[in-house]
Amino acid sequence: MNSRERVLTALKRTGKPDKTPFEISWGAFTPMLMKTYREETGSDLPPEEYFNFDTRFVSPSPTKLKTDFTKFFMGEFLPENVSFDEWGIGSLPTLYEIPDFKYHPLEKMSKVEEIENYPWPDLAEDYRYIEMANRTKVFQERGYAVCGELYQTIFETAWLMRNMMSFLLDMLQNEDIVHAICEKITLIRIKQARLYAKAGVDIIRLGDDVVSQQGLMMSPETYNKFFKQRIRRIILAAKEVNPDVIIFMHCCGKVEEVIDDFIEAGVEVLNPLQPECNDLILINSKYKEKLSFWGGIGVQSIMFNGTPEEVALKVHEIKGLFGKDGGFLLAPAHILDPSIPWDNVMAFIDAAKDK
Repeated sequence: MNSRERVLTALKRTGKPDKTPFEISWGAFTPMLMKTYREETGSDLPPEEYFNFDTRFVSPSPTKLKTDFTKFFMGEFLPENVSFDEWGIGSLPTLYEIPDFKYHPLEKMSKVEEIENYPWPDLAEDYRYIEMANRTKVFQERGYAVCGELYQTIFETAWLMRNMMSFLLDMLQNEDIVHAICEKITLIRIKQARLYAKAGVDIIRLGDDVVSQQGLMMSPETYNKFFKQRIRRIILAAKEVNPDVIIFMHCCGKVEEVIDDFIEAGVEVLNPLQPECNDLILINSKYKEKLSFWGGIGVQSIMFNGTPEEVALKVHEIKGLFGKDGGFLLAPAHILDPSIPWDNVMAFIDAAKDK
C-alpha cells in the first residue's frame, strides 16, 4: 500500500492496512523544536517529507485583502510588534515564537448590526483554492492522503474575535450576539468545506476545543444551541460535493461527554484522544464501530517525561488498542513543543514505522 491507500483503508474502516498510518500532529513542530530538527537531521526538508508521514495538508492561498484592523482598537495602545490575522485577531510574539492572542476585534461591539458590518475574511472566495487544488492533486499523485485544514472551526474563532470571557458571558446573557458571530463564521466555513471537497482533499479536518481537561466548557444544551447544528451544516455541505470525503474533528481535553454529538453531526474521525484526561480503552470499546481514531500519544505525559524506550512501548500499546483491526492513525495528541526531548521524538517515529 502507498500512504494514501493506507490512510483511506484505515479511516474508512474498509479493511486492515498493511501497517498503522502515522504523522506528527499538524505535520510539524513548534518553532524552537523545528530548530532542533534542523540541527539534528541537517535537512532542509519539511518534517513530513524527511520522515515520510502518511498525510499532507493544504490550506487556502493568502488573501489579497488589505484590511486595516487597527480601527477596531481606537484608544488602545498597540505595540509595534502586534500583528493581525485575516480575522482581525491581534497577537504578540512570545519567547517560544507561539502567538499570544491579546487583541479581539469584536470585543467592544454591542449590536448585531456591528457584527454584520464587520470586514469578514474572504476565505470563501474561489481564487484562494486554485493553487491548493493543484497541490492536492500533486500530493495524491505522489501517494499521500491530503487533509484540508478547518481548525478553529467556529467556537475558537468566535471567542478569539470576541474575547473568551466576553463570549462565554454572551452565551448566557446576549444570545443574539453569539448567534450573529457564529453564523457569520459558519457561512464562511460552509463555503470553505465545499471548496475543499471540490478540490478533492481526502480529509477535512475540523477542530474546536469546546472542552477542558475536566469536561465541557459549557452545558450540553448550550453546546447544542450554538454549535452542533452549525457543525452539521458544514459537514453536509462538504458531503454534498463529495460524499466520500472523510470528516475529522479535533477536540483537545476530556471529550467523552460530547462524542455522541460529534457523531450525530456527521464526524467520522476523532482526534486527538488526549490520554491524560480520557479513558481510551472505554472510548475505543464504545465507539470503534462508529468512529475512526487519530492521535493517542500524550504530549503532557509520555512524550514529555518518558524514556525513549517507554515512548516506543506506549506507541506499540496504542497501536494495539486502536489499530489492531484498522480504524486508526497514530499521532501525538498535540503539536510537539520544545519541552519534548528529541530522543523521544525519534523514538515515536521509529516505533510508528514498525509494523
